[in-house]
Amino acid sequence: MPELEHCREISYKPKWQERFAFFDKYGDPRSETWKAAFKSLPFMKKVLINRNWLAFFFGPVYLFILGLWKMNLTLIGIIVLIALLEVLLSEYGGIEIPQILDVGINFVLANLYALVTNYAYYLKETKNTQSWNPFKGVRL
Repeated sequence: MPELEHCREISYKPKWQERFAFFDKYGDPRSETWKAAFKSLPFMKKVLINRNWLAFFFGPVYLFILGLWKMNLTLIGIIVLIALLEVLLSEYGGIEIPQILDVGINFVLANLYALVTNYAYYLKETKNTQSWNPFKGVRL
């Protein structure tokens, strides 16, 4: 449990301490132990552990603030590629992207930020690891 001592030493906010303790106890979000423990949580605890609302609304800025720059650059690259694809389809393919589809794509990307942030920050702070892979530990 040196990871939890590390968390207390830096004095993270209680929500981060709770998230870190959950990840410490049950492991990677793709593991069976994590899934079983997660299913038994009340709804609001599931939201606390699995989603990060600041990342949902302020994803690129918030991940840089948290120091998750590698993952953030990958996610920004994905966003740029999707935007470029939309422009190419619109300008050169003559395919107009419906606004509802564009809004849906933006919602999915914001949700991706919300889903990856907590576990990635846990790994950075407790295991001192960062990855370029934004899907590490994400249950899809």
